[in-house]
Amino acid sequence: MKVKWQGVYPALTTKFKKSGKLDLDMFAKNVKAQIKAGVDGLIIGGSLGEASTLSHKEKLKLLKASRTLTKGKIPVIVNIAERTTKTAIQVAQDAEARGADGLMVLPPMQYRATDQEVVDYFKDIAKSTSLPIMIYNNPVDYKIEVTLDMMEELLELKNIQAIKESTRDISNVTRLVNRFGQDRLKILCGVDTLAMEELLMGAHGWVAGLVDAFPAETVAIYRLVKAGKIEEALKIYRWFLPILELDISPQLVQNIKLAESMTGIGTEHVRLPRKPLEGKERKRVVAILEEGLKNRPKLPDYLKL
Repeated sequence: MKVKWQGVYPALTTKFKKSGKLDLDMFAKNVKAQIKAGVDGLIIGGSLGEASTLSHKEKLKLLKASRTLTKGKIPVIVNIAERTTKTAIQVAQDAEARGADGLMVLPPMQYRATDQEVVDYFKDIAKSTSLPIMIYNNPVDYKIEVTLDMMEELLELKNIQAIKESTRDISNVTRLVNRFGQDRLKILCGVDTLAMEELLMGAHGWVAGLVDAFPAETVAIYRLVKAGKIEEALKIYRWFLPILELDISPQLVQNIKLAESMTGIGTEHVRLPRKPLEGKERKRVVAILEEGLKNRPKLPDYLKL
């Protein structure tokens, strides 16, 4: 199906059993909650999905499960985070062959590539598939920035269509719009704590993290903003912000999985070397989540917007 690159796209966590095996039953429970809340697509195998711990076979299992659950109603996007161009191309081609609707692609991992190496890496992947692609721009965590000039070269390829904007510089949304317009390049905010601000500045969508635990609240904010109901959206966003800040942490996976377990649509199980939160940090995160759950806002009928 066609990917519109607008709306809310959960960066799904990968559900594991205590043994470390995939927990497809809990994965299905979470995806069903996302669909019920009105999300616009799913992203599997991302950083939040513990991509570095997943085998290629496991990623394809998640793709198959996602396609079964979505029934073609919303697109399923497969993340690519690889060390070599050859492996990245293989992932792209296998994802396309097995029914993925699009790709999210990180810069080459392992070392800090030059600008030209990054551009060529993205272009080689794009040329290997007909799937639409969203470039992940996160210089804070990955130390590589996709500049406006680099993006202009990448947009020579028609299937490069969107950018996950995670520079943490809200002004970059305006720079992108000024350079490329509102139609050629779709902009999706990739930082939970800046989402409403970037939507107001013209971002088309939100690749969200805490949506994994709070799908309805996340979609409500997006739809209210796009409907011009700013005060209603702001009320929810202000309640949500202390929880959203759990996304901008080296322990974001553990934080969000703890949140999923407390909202009943996930578990805390992670794969080594990650371990569940413990001690003072666990108490701190639990307190934030308990406060949020105690004061969880009543949502308007946002699905009709």
